[in-house]
Amino acid sequence: MLEMNASLQQREFKLAVQEQLKSVRGFVFDMDGTIALGDKLNHGLKALPGALELLALMKQRGIPYVVFTNGTTRTPQHYAKTLRDAGFDLADEDMLTPASSAVTAFLRHGYRRVMVLGGEALSAPLRDAGLEVIGPEDYDPDESAPVDAVLIGWFREFGMEALEIGCRAVQAGAKLYSSSDALYFAANGGRALGTSRVIAAMIREVTGCRVHTVGKPSLDSLTCAARRMGVRVRDLAVIGDDPVLEIPMAHRGKAMAIAVETGLGTIADFKALPAQRQPHLIVSGVDQLLSLYKALP
Repeated sequence: MLEMNASLQQREFKLAVQEQLKSVRGFVFDMDGTIALGDKLNHGLKALPGALELLALMKQRGIPYVVFTNGTTRTPQHYAKTLRDAGFDLADEDMLTPASSAVTAFLRHGYRRVMVLGGEALSAPLRDAGLEVIGPEDYDPDESAPVDAVLIGWFREFGMEALEIGCRAVQAGAKLYSSSDALYFAANGGRALGTSRVIAAMIREVTGCRVHTVGKPSLDSLTCAARRMGVRVRDLAVIGDDPVLEIPMAHRGKAMAIAVETGLGTIADFKALPAQRQPHLIVSGVDQLLSLYKALP
């Protein structure tokens, strides 16, 4: 009898998940650890099992999707090409990074001049959107015009001079933005340290400022993705491997949260989240999600 009840509960759960998946109108996929894995410099991306087939099936069924990575080592266009080289059918406009959501946020706030603590991959999308972008080497607090915001991204070359300039810009009134507040991202062989949170922590410690995150898990990121697909935020599903990024972001927008175990998070990590903040669905990988999605009418 107990076995029958367990079997019935599993069947009811599967049906409930399928009903929820049927209501999804657009998908937001994380990249590292969810659909692909690269090395600690984000190079050599390879598709994870089921990823190519799942995105191909969604395209066949006319369901829009985007891939959102917190990485800023490349422009969205470059990331899209890298994924295409790995076999993914992905257009440039289907790829998003924190630079994409930063543009949306900065234009909404009326910002015009931004200091970037990062590389050209973070600067270029802002410049393409008409914003004036400067690096720390271009800023003289005694002579330069003030900046509206300081945006932090992947910046392995960060040093004391950039730290001092960033702090002085914030003390002069600039708002501080970080591409990510995650300490690590998934990579082949384990995990790699992200620079955004580390640099932001140093500037915050010195200045006492508030750090605004424009990458995941911010609602800015989810809103940017929804607008790109022309779908309401609450009609999205967010698929990711990080308990502190994709899952909280989905809940902030009342979207469906789907966790995979192919990256940073384990099933124990996801179940350790507060009950109301746990994923709606945990799968071993996107190959299992592919099986569930194939079963939908």
